[in-house]
Amino acid sequence: MTTIKRIRLKIIQRQYYLSTHAEDEMLEDGLQRRDIEHAILKGRVEKRMTHDIRGTRYRIEGHVPDGRLLHVICRFHVSRDLLIITVYALTE
Repeated sequence: MTTIKRIRLKIIQRQYYLSTHAEDEMLEDGLQRRDIEHAILKGRVEKRMTHDIRGTRYRIEGHVPDGRLLHVICRFHVSRDLLIITVYALTE
């Protein structure tokens, strides 16, 4: 199974959680949980960041329903859930 398929499956199965930082960024950018889910389900893995002792992070790029481009940084947690570390809109 590809990485993006594994990530999408975690979203569909609700096996993910948002860090406090991600929640703060969502509030700042006017984003909701459904926006993050949409960007992941329709987006692509744009970058893999492998130089972190906590594990590989993935930057997913996707659009939210209102057309803004979004980056979602996530990793698989030791619990096997998906941790969404941060999110940010690239266009307003």
